Amino acid sequence: MRHLRYSGLPFEEQRAVFLAIVEADPLLAETLARVRALALPDWLVVSGALYNSIWNHLTDRPPGFGIKDVDLFYFDDADLSWEAEDVVIRRAAGHFEGLPLPVEVRNQARVHLWYPVKFGRECPRYTSASESVSYFASRTHAVGVRFDEGGALELVAPFGLDDIFSFRITPNRALDNQHTHEAKGRRAREYWPEISVVPW
Repeated sequence: MRHLRYSGLPFEEQRAVFLAIVEADPLLAETLARVRALALPDWLVVSGALYNSIWNHLTDRPPGFGIKDVDLFYFDDADLSWEAEDVVIRRAAGHFEGLPLPVEVRNQARVHLWYPVKFGRECPRYTSASESVSYFASRTHAVGVRFDEGGALELVAPFGLDDIFSFRITPNRALDNQHTHEAKGRRAREYWPEISVVPW
């Protein structure tokens, strides 16, 4: 059970371990450096590329194992048109060319506009990139990092980190996201059988 060695520790200890693993991961280190250079407003690298990298490190799997892409959020409510977001997505595509993992860029100021069309239900109008993380289908996935003004890696984790370090996918019922929670749980167990999925 060596992979659970950080489970149950105080948050600050888990935070230090989490950030150390992220900083030492070669894929994440290069990606984060490029994200920083892109200089999007209120940016945040979130979700899978982060917690998957922690699980890979703790189970001695190679960097990048099981990771589909890197999710990059930003928040810009100056222009809520799709065209404005598309300009950023196209600029980012060139900026991230050559990285081993694709980077998916999304403006969190626009989510409330397309979410009802895609999922058939409303979602809140977010006020920041960080706020949107707290509405992810699973509490485990609600994690993000960015550099602060001093160049130190900053963590956003509204539900803490113990689910990640306990290899436990726990539902977040802030929105009716049962299907997403279950689908992501099934996929995760295919790559990391150490994981348990808490029923919705």
